[in-house]
Amino acid sequence: METVLTGITTTGVPHIGNYVGAIRPTVIASRDKSVKSYYFVADYHSLIKSSDPDRLARSTLEVAASWLAAGLDPDCVFYRQSDIPEIMELTWVLTCMTAKGLMNRAHAYKAAVAENEARRNRDPDKAITMGLYSYPILMAADILMFKAHKVPVGRDQIQHVEMARDIAGRFNHHFGETFVLPEAVVGENTAVLPGLDGRKMSKSYANTIPLFAPEKRLRKLIMRIKTNSQEPGEPKDPDTSALYAIYRAFCTDGEAAAIRERYRAGIAWGEMKKVLFEYLNDQLKGPRAEYERLMDAPDYVEGVLCRGAERAREVSVPYMDEIRRAVGFRKLG
Repeated sequence: METVLTGITTTGVPHIGNYVGAIRPTVIASRDKSVKSYYFVADYHSLIKSSDPDRLARSTLEVAASWLAAGLDPDCVFYRQSDIPEIMELTWVLTCMTAKGLMNRAHAYKAAVAENEARRNRDPDKAITMGLYSYPILMAADILMFKAHKVPVGRDQIQHVEMARDIAGRFNHHFGETFVLPEAVVGENTAVLPGLDGRKMSKSYANTIPLFAPEKRLRKLIMRIKTNSQEPGEPKDPDTSALYAIYRAFCTDGEAAAIRERYRAGIAWGEMKKVLFEYLNDQLKGPRAEYERLMDAPDYVEGVLCRGAERAREVSVPYMDEIRRAVGFRKLG
C-alpha cells in the first residue's frame, strides 16, 4: 500500500496557499482506500521562526482545525509532531549521517546567507540558528519515519524531499535497506500561489490570504491584490496575473478557459477581483463555518490529535527499534 505524508508548520493561520498546496491534495488522497495517509501538525518546525509559546499553541489549534474543516477524516492518522518522540531520536541519527555540504546547499540557508552578505555583515551566518540550518534533516525524519512514498509539496519544497531521499540513500548504503526513498508530488496548478504583493504567498512576507478569513475580510484582501495599470477593455495576459493564478488553483479546466477568454476581452481588474472573491467565498463558506465551530471546541481537536498520535506511534516505536538495531544499539549478550 502506498503511503502519503504531509505536514503544515504552526507559524500562524493557514492561508489559501497552504490549502491548495498541502491541505486539499492530502484530503483528496485520503479518500483513496488504496493509500495510507499521514497528516501532521509540524510544531517542532515552528520553533525555528517563533519564540512566542502562546502563538505556537494557538497556531496548533488553527492548523488542526483548518485540516478538519477542509474535510479530513478525524479517524485518520492525524497527529502533532511533538507527540512522536521517535521523530526527534531519528533526527539525531540522520544528523550523524548527513553531509554538511548537503545542508550548505539548502535554499533557506543560502537565502539567509545571501541576505547577510547583501547587508555587508562581516559574519555571513549572523543570526542563523542551527534549527534553520538543520531544518531539512528534521523534515527528512518526518518523512522517513512513516515510510512515505509520496510527499505532496509546493514547488519550493521539492528540494527538502530530494534531500530526504539523499539522506535515506546514504543510510541504506551504510546500514542496509531500512528507509523508503520518497518522491515529491506537485500539482500542476498548485505549485506556488502569489500573495497580495505578487511575491510568493508566505507568512514571512505578510502577504497571505487566510484560508478561513471572514467574508468581509476576504473581500478586502482580494481587493488589495497587486495588479498592473492596464485599463478596462485592454487585453490582458492571465499568465502574468496573480488574480488568475489564485483563481486557477481553485477552478475547473472549463472555468479557467472561460476566464482566460475574459482576460483576452479586457476584463477590468476590479471586475476580476469581484469574480475571484465570489468564487472563493462560495467554495469556502461551508468549511469556514466548520472551522469556526472547531476553534470553539479545542478539547475535541486535542482528542483527535491524541488519538492520531497513538496510531502513529504504533508505527514509529517498533520502526525506531529497527533503526536502533541497524546502527548498532543492541542488547549485550
